[in-house]
Amino acid sequence: MRIPSLLPTLLASLIAFASVTAQADQLSDIKKKGEIVFGVLGIDEPNSFVDPKTREFVGYEIDLAKAVAKQLGVKPVFKQLAVAARIPELQQGHVDILAASLTHNKEREAQVDFALTHFVTGSKVLVKKSSGVNNVAELAGKKALTVKGGTQGPNLLRLVPSAEIVTFESTQQAFQALQQGKGVAYVNDEAGLLADFAKLGSASKDYKILPQNLSVEPLAFGIKKGESAVKLAVDNSLRSLEKSGDADKVFLKWYGPQSKLKLFLKRNFKIDSDKVEV
Repeated sequence: MRIPSLLPTLLASLIAFASVTAQADQLSDIKKKGEIVFGVLGIDEPNSFVDPKTREFVGYEIDLAKAVAKQLGVKPVFKQLAVAARIPELQQGHVDILAASLTHNKEREAQVDFALTHFVTGSKVLVKKSSGVNNVAELAGKKALTVKGGTQGPNLLRLVPSAEIVTFESTQQAFQALQQGKGVAYVNDEAGLLADFAKLGSASKDYKILPQNLSVEPLAFGIKKGESAVKLAVDNSLRSLEKSGDADKVFLKWYGPQSKLKLFLKRNFKIDSDKVEV
């Protein structure tokens, strides 16, 4: 008469199986509805931002997302998210994929799965020349401004534990706060920081970017945990872009010498592996 004692185990197994089955249907659901929803930042030029003329999202990650959608035969839809809301929005099913300057690190692997790395950058620091700060170590005890929910603040604290991190809802708010004198330093991914520096125009002569990299950060699309079919489809799409040479063209479009911001960044990576922050 020990059969009843097996019921809890049996029920748990059935629930687990149902959960796995439900998850495994996400890719077919995407294809059935004919669209895939990407969560984007929309204010992170040149990765994703709003074209002032068309009012549509454009940028490096937007082009990659459109290419993935085309490979899947579905329409891309973009939903703007705050940095801190990226992972919760994905976990709650409000978006299918994160194309939102998401750093692939070990801490986040417990929350989301990652597609192949599509960009490699690092955190850097922008200061006013009048601050007298010449290296990262000199930020000890000083206010550093950055975005809420990003890796930039923790990266700085690993190197300068006594730095005072002040966060904002967006990188642009943090950047503006630096210009208003609300802090000594502004911390952002190198590409975004260079883009912001270019926006200063003639005022850039009053600012400088500290030479040290706070970290090396691989960016990747975020995928809901356990959705292996979605990951495989996205990875295959990205590999196809790399193989065709289109991935390099997209990079040069947004980060090359002829890009709007003339960033002159070198593409020292290929979309071929799941890199983890080092």
